[in-house]
Formats: sequence, structure tokens, C-alpha cells
Amino acid sequence: MNNFVYIGRPARVVFGAGTLQQLPSEVDQLGARKALVLSTPEQRASAEQVAALLGPRAAGIFDRAVMHVPIETAREAREVARKLGADCAVAIGGGSTTGLGKAIALESALPIIAIPTTYAGSEMTTIYGITEGGLKKTGRDDKVLPRTVIYDPELSAGLPVGLSITSGMNAIAHAAEGLYSVTTNPIIEIMAEQGIAALGRALPRIKAQASDMEARSDALYGAWLCGTVLASVDMALHHKLCHTLGGTWNLPHAETHTIVLPHALAYNAPAAPEAMRKIARALEGKSAARAVFDLAKDNGAPVALRDIGMKEADLDRACEIAMSNQYPNPRPLEKAAIRQLLQDAYEGRRPA
Repeated sequence: MNNFVYIGRPARVVFGAGTLQQLPSEVDQLGARKALVLSTPEQRASAEQVAALLGPRAAGIFDRAVMHVPIETAREAREVARKLGADCAVAIGGGSTTGLGKAIALESALPIIAIPTTYAGSEMTTIYGITEGGLKKTGRDDKVLPRTVIYDPELSAGLPVGLSITSGMNAIAHAAEGLYSVTTNPIIEIMAEQGIAALGRALPRIKAQASDMEARSDALYGAWLCGTVLASVDMALHHKLCHTLGGTWNLPHAETHTIVLPHALAYNAPAAPEAMRKIARALEGKSAARAVFDLAKDNGAPVALRDIGMKEADLDRACEIAMSNQYPNPRPLEKAAIRQLLQDAYEGRRPA
């Protein structure tokens, strides 16, 4: 066995149907007295439900979380938290809302309670991302890790099927890259394969019956594992490409991950055969790249960048940005091959 380093970061996880009702006691457990509730504009009703549950513990609601966390929004939310005297924040929603909570914590050290309603998995990570001047900058800081995560499958029951599939594919991307990361380890590899397998089983069942609570629970469990993988190891080409596409062209986060992942896997496959074998096994397929592509396409997810707003004329620029910063990846970054990867993703080709 190779030498490795494993870091287990402290996080309190409350998992199960109906666990949202434990939120007031979780705020008390933090020693907090006033919580600012965060959400997107679309999830204002969920934020109001949380605020009502908190009662006098709710300082107010900030409902302007958006994709990729523009720095202006982060600054505005920090100022609102300060003015309201909030000593913690409760983020209910997907990666956009969790990301806003992290941006607040980064500068203020306000403790965060995350209540995921999607399968993004970012609630388990110390990774933050903030977009400034058209570029998304990411980093890691233990301050942004939510102190408590409440996984209540009932809250994801209303997540539209399409978003459920792309959100789950986004989570699979975390685990897939974790399997061939230069900082992977045996513990993470177990979590990654199990997380991919749980989502691979759950997503078709959600597509067949959106109200299948067992499938929703499995998907949330898979997202937890995949998010833990993302928190524990360094990511590679796939995530760098998605940050470029999302931050610069404001493409939808989960859909971008869904589309790019099979092509990033195909790119890295010759240099990471064992990781590809585990991904394929988790999805009961013969090829990791094709199994991931088929899981997305067969369940109605977009598979082409052109279908989510990317312009073919921008592919050269995307390639240049991706090549501008070298980073660890199983296969060296080759400009012509990455440009072809982007073309294949743009057109939605099934990996060869």
C-alpha cells in the first residue's frame, strides 16, 4: 500500500426524514442566539419556513444567493449579518446558498448550519468559490466548513427531476475525481465508490418516481459521501474546466459538471485505469466515461454545452484559460487534446 495522509475534518451530521425539526436545538448547540437565514430568491418560501421554525432565534432572511457567489453579493450578505447582529447563519438550498454562507464565514468566521435541498455536496467541504471580474476564484479554508449539516430527505422531495439528476451528477464528479487525485487515499476511495454507486442507483428511481423517499435518501447519502471526498483531496482537470466555464460564461453549475464529466474521464482514462475501473464498477458499466454519459442522457440530463448557453466561438478562450494554470492531473495537460475535449462536450458526443 502506498503512503498517504488522511484528514478527518470535524462536522456534525444529522441525517433522516424530519430532522429539520431539530434545527432550533442545533442552533442552541452552537451557542448561537440569532441566525441569519440564507436562500436563493426562488427558495424564499423555504427560508420563511426555517425562520418560522427558529422563531425568536431568527435574525432575518437574506434571499439573494446566486450561482458562483459574485463578490458583491457576498459583501452585501456580510453587511446584513453585521447589521442584524447575527451570530450564525443557516443556509437552506443548494450549492449557491451554501457557497454564500461560506463566503460570509470566510471573512466573519460566523458559524454555518447547512440544510441541503440538492445533492451538490459542498456542505461537507472547506472549499469556497467567489466570482470577481468574470473569473471564479476558489480556495480552501477550515473556517468555511459548516459546523452542522442537516440532511432531511423530505426537503429534496420537491426538487424537480431534472435538477435532481444534474445535481446528482455534480456529486458523482466529486467522487470520480477523488479516485484519481494525487492526494487520494484508501479511505477516500471507499467513500468515492460507495457514493457513486448510491447515486447511480438512486437517480433512475427518482426519474421514475420523484416522490420515492427511499431513492431521495440514497441520493442524499451518496451526496454526503461524494462531498466528503471533495473535501478531503485535491481535484483535477474536470473541476478546473467547470470553474472556467461557470465563472467566465456563467453557465449553470450542475449542468456544466454533468456535461463535462464523461469527457474529462475519457481524457484521463489512459493514465488512471484503476480509478476508471472503480467508477465503471460502481455504475455497473464497462467504461467509466460511457457509463457516466449514459446515466445522464438516459435520465434526461443535458449532454451538450451548446444546449446550456455555451457558444462555439468561446471554446478557444476556454481552452486558453484552462491551460493558463498548471495543476496535478493524471494525464498532462495537452492543449490540442483539451480543445478536442471541449469540442466533444460542446457537441454532446458519447465518449469513444
